[in-house]
Amino acid sequence: MEFFTKFPVMERIALLDMKKGIDLSFRQFSREYGNGIEAFFDPLLFFLVWLEKLLLNSPWPIIILAIAILAWFGSRSWALVVGSALAFMLIGYFGMWNDCMATVAIITVCTTLCIAVGIPLGVLMSKSDRAEKTILPVLDMMQTIPSFVYLVPILMLLGIGKVPGLIAVCIYAAPPIIRLTNLGIREVDKETLEAIDAFGATTWQRLTKVQIPLALPTIFAGVNQTIMMALAMVVIASMIGVKGLGVPILRAISNQYLALGLMNGLAIVALAIIFDRVSQHYGKRIQKHREGRNL
Repeated sequence: MEFFTKFPVMERIALLDMKKGIDLSFRQFSREYGNGIEAFFDPLLFFLVWLEKLLLNSPWPIIILAIAILAWFGSRSWALVVGSALAFMLIGYFGMWNDCMATVAIITVCTTLCIAVGIPLGVLMSKSDRAEKTILPVLDMMQTIPSFVYLVPILMLLGIGKVPGLIAVCIYAAPPIIRLTNLGIREVDKETLEAIDAFGATTWQRLTKVQIPLALPTIFAGVNQTIMMALAMVVIASMIGVKGLGVPILRAISNQYLALGLMNGLAIVALAIIFDRVSQHYGKRIQKHREGRNL
């Protein structure tokens, strides 16, 4: 009856040996290939450091003017432009400007990298059912596995610094843009595709002239979600060497500073609202433009 009351477990020594074997194998892999992997990400690190220095060393009125211009270009809403400018001015007034610029830099680089990798992967998934079946479980794992779990191998490979934090944020934030690119292209009307095929369009013309333009609203929804998820990882990324608004929040958690944690948390919320509204408005404008052209 003991079999039914006590779950059978691997012997403790065998389990420990298995864990040690995995750890030793990965450490050996890190020693042999860690430097090469780190060198591969050097251009990304250079871009991140350059952008962060650019934002920190530029006069604050120019940064706010640039933000207002981008908000107007994306939304065509004066309310959003004024709100964005006021939000950044308040962030600076309360002494969070440098941390905010570091956060904007990491979010910009992460979003750019996710778009550069995610859209081609989404296109590949939309063109191949086999690729979709292969990539979907990986995306499921990326979205469901706790972020602290994949921090361990990243830290063992690359140590503490900006690049490990960047990779961790991208792993967490990339799935939405991949999924929604795949979904948007697959949902393009078949009659439209048949019409473009009747005119003798090539596969490349079909993709670039019809499928991606018609899928842009869905793709921008993916970009929006990627930005939101990247912002959600700011605090965790700060634990492994990424500067930004997450660092004061970690300090506030460690020392129980309510005001410090609340102010920096609200700054992250403000950034999230600005990025969310601008990207949403831009996606809606693209959709209306496409509908107008179709009419």
